[in-house]
Amino acid sequence: MNLLKSASLILCMVIAGCSSNDEKPVEVVAAPSPVIDAAWLDGYEPRLRDALKDSHFELERREGVLVVTAPVDGSFNPDRPGMLLPVTLGPLSRVAKLVEGDAKTAVVVLGHADSTGPIEVNRDISRQRAGAVAAIFRLSGLKHDRLRIRGLGSDMPRASNEKEEGRALNRRVEMVLAPQPTLLALIAKYSDAPGKPTQVAAAEVNKTK
Repeated sequence: MNLLKSASLILCMVIAGCSSNDEKPVEVVAAPSPVIDAAWLDGYEPRLRDALKDSHFELERREGVLVVTAPVDGSFNPDRPGMLLPVTLGPLSRVAKLVEGDAKTAVVVLGHADSTGPIEVNRDISRQRAGAVAAIFRLSGLKHDRLRIRGLGSDMPRASNEKEEGRALNRRVEMVLAPQPTLLALIAKYSDAPGKPTQVAAAEVNKTK
């Protein structure tokens, strides 16, 4: 009988402890860590450089990923933010085909704007530009499980917005290529909602398309 009473008391204490101060357990969804694959980087970089040959796009390594940057000036119709110029279609299609043919590689397309104009307008324009580039990847057959887009507006400038030269550098679209296991980590890092990466990562896990 004493044993039964003790077990009941412990059970009550556990229940009370879980509900004390009206605090409920908060489920925390941790963003996965990036996968840095040196062999993948070494093998993929020369293939990308070949695909981008004679174009005005830039290529760089950045924290275990490869980033292809398309400047807005010279890549997009100045009167229609979401329309690519014909000169970009060749190199973009070659990059898209390269990625589509390798099931181990994923892409996050990031649209960026300068700080001119309202924040939400900049964010919308940057999404349009990212969507236009992502459409080339979709036409090549890349599916949603390996392709995401983000419109970051003016949140991540690469230069000062005080002068036109800096604003031109900030108006760009970046294609971030990485090993497939890194996709969710990239989604969390380059979130449309700054400061809430874990929520975005969780939403992407449950999202189907």
